Amino acid sequence: MPLFSLIVGVAHAGGIIEDAPSVSSILGNALSFVLLMAGAVAILSFVVSGILYVTASGDESRMRQAKSAMIFSVIGIAVCLSALLVVRTVVGVV
Repeated sequence: MPLFSLIVGVAHAGGIIEDAPSVSSILGNALSFVLLMAGAVAILSFVVSGILYVTASGDESRMRQAKSAMIFSVIGIAVCLSALLVVRTVVGVV
């Protein structure tokens, strides 16, 4: 056994690290982080589209553009939340 393993007590029989996180756990955490960031961007997009709607000053084309941006933001938030739910469920099962 290497000296480092004896001092730290990390590696055991055959050099296998017993308390290392599983690959599914690492991938699940990474995907959860990406989905949380995408959700944050979608919420920020919703806020910006609300500001665009308020500042449209009665211009129908700008109001229509802001409304469609709001709808796409809500769809993005829903997709991110449902994907996050699926990822956490799958990681919890595996």
